[in-house]
Amino acid sequence: MYSETDNIGPILTQLFEQAPTFIALLRGPEHRFELANPSYKKLVGRDDLIGRTVADALPDAAAQGFLKILDDVYRSGQAYSASGALYAVQSAPQGPVTERYIDFLYQPIIGANGTVEAIFVEGSDVTERTLAERARHESEELYKGLFDAIDEGFCVIEFFDGPEGPNSDYIHIQANDAYARHAGIPNVVGQKLREMVPAEADAWVARYGEVLRTGEPIRFQQELVATGRYLELAAVRIEPESKRQVAVMFQDITARRRAELALAKLNATLEQQVEERSAELMVAEEALRHSQKMEAVGQLTGGLAHDFNNILAGISGSLEMMSTRLAQGRVGDLERYINGAVGATKRAAALTQRLLAFSRRQTLDPKPLNINSLVDGMLDLITRSVGPGIKVETVGAAGLWATYVDAGQLENALLNLCINARDAMPSGGNLTIETCNRWMDDRSARVRGLEPGQYVSLCVSDTGTGMSQEIIDRAFDPFYTTKPIGQGTGLGLSMVYGFAGQSGGAARIYSELGKGTMICLYLPRHAGEVEATDVEKEATTDALRADGEETILVVDDEPLVRMLAVEELQDLGYSVIEAEDGASALRILNSARDISLLITDVGLPGGMNGRQLADAARVKRPELEVLFITGYAENAVLNHGHLDHGMHVMTKPFQLDAFAQRVKALVHPKQ
Repeated sequence: MYSETDNIGPILTQLFEQAPTFIALLRGPEHRFELANPSYKKLVGRDDLIGRTVADALPDAAAQGFLKILDDVYRSGQAYSASGALYAVQSAPQGPVTERYIDFLYQPIIGANGTVEAIFVEGSDVTERTLAERARHESEELYKGLFDAIDEGFCVIEFFDGPEGPNSDYIHIQANDAYARHAGIPNVVGQKLREMVPAEADAWVARYGEVLRTGEPIRFQQELVATGRYLELAAVRIEPESKRQVAVMFQDITARRRAELALAKLNATLEQQVEERSAELMVAEEALRHSQKMEAVGQLTGGLAHDFNNILAGISGSLEMMSTRLAQGRVGDLERYINGAVGATKRAAALTQRLLAFSRRQTLDPKPLNINSLVDGMLDLITRSVGPGIKVETVGAAGLWATYVDAGQLENALLNLCINARDAMPSGGNLTIETCNRWMDDRSARVRGLEPGQYVSLCVSDTGTGMSQEIIDRAFDPFYTTKPIGQGTGLGLSMVYGFAGQSGGAARIYSELGKGTMICLYLPRHAGEVEATDVEKEATTDALRADGEETILVVDDEPLVRMLAVEELQDLGYSVIEAEDGASALRILNSARDISLLITDVGLPGGMNGRQLADAARVKRPELEVLFITGYAENAVLNHGHLDHGMHVMTKPFQLDAFAQRVKALVHPKQ
């Protein structure tokens, strides 16, 4: 039985036990443990070593080849050492394996007879050092791989003191493979700046020296005169400053720079080319615009000539026949020709009204209105107009907002849309009239050509033939129609379009061939209350007669119109004063004469229009009722339809009985 301390003294025992290195003594050719200090036992993870052979105590070491090395040392008498050898330690047969790296020495001990008697084992656990060195090596390899792999040129320069003073030169201590590719300078490592490019050295030293001194990174572009290349560079100081090193990264931008110079040269001449081309395009555009304008004017005047010639033929023919019959004494036939002339005159008035509606120049008399009430009141008329083959349905929105429009013109527009829908359904179908409150955001309003805000929509839908995009694009043009000659004027939709625009809204068409059409009017919401309106009733001549005390001032520069108005009013018993311009009318209004009603044309000669006359009259007569009569809607004069209280408007030509009713309502509003 061996003892760990039988062959060593007390002092050596203390050193043996406390030694940081691992120590063991293996006796005989079977390598039996005679000694093993705590460091050795910790390394192999076992305490029961003494007296056992290596093969028995440490089978994992034997399996890894350490036993064979021991055999070779014992047999040859030659020592064996290793550095950073891997030793996989397994403390228990089924336990985990721990990898350790060790430096060790197998030293043979020679006996008196000259033969090997034992092997001294000594070494250190260098696992941490080995792993750190390996990590550092891998990091260096990674850095070098990245350093050489990046496409940008990269180098590290180190300043030194030269003949020109401190930090007056630098040497390239590192450079990647891309350096030569971008800079055009091979084998730059070890080269000094002033030996490479003496003429450019001062500029480079000043620029990179500032980075070294301040620690502020820079980015710039520079031409390498020596190679003729343009570089885009960035430089940063490598800390600490005492290392006197700067890292530089750069790219060759020669191709881009040359392209920029070529572009600048091209731009110098391109401006002149653009001006010349623009002048040519402006000439061509002007010619095209003129051609389109003449085409539009031709279409408009052609339609006007056709319709007005027909109307004038009816009027002139009727007048000629009346003259002939009077000469013949056949007065019984006169009424037929009078009615024909009157009817033709009404058609002419309707035609001009539609043209003015399209151009947004018609005279409007807007009032607060609930469109649901208007639709309900027209339902019977619409149903009769479209015929029994078409089913009419209304969908009125609950809580519909009020809008501010001319009710009569809106009725005309709605009836026009319904008749168009009827014509698009020759075999019958469904017609739907729908109202809705609409909030228009920026996008929705922009699509419809409106300002963002609140609107009321009135939509007429049909299940008819639909329209192609080409027809939709032209449907609102005046005199454009897809109906056969004689079956449509081409003014219906243009009138609807103009009326909607003049009312502050818009008209839009949504259609697809074979799937029907929907036309919507979008009208601005009116915040005020809807006023109750009385339905005008037919009145007899006696009911329209004056009391004999009312005086009316009639102002019109057209003698014939003024004469007819004056005679109609005098026939009804009114006292009438007439004037041909604003100045003479104002003199009358500024007199003490009692005036019950001012009737004035809007367009008057002499520098004062009808609106200015009315405003001047109301300075002295604030309660004076005013009736504007106009053949043209001077919207700016009439404040775009927003008239003051007590101001009203009628459009020429008008029927004298309608004129008489309007005058009676203004002079005696409660009768």
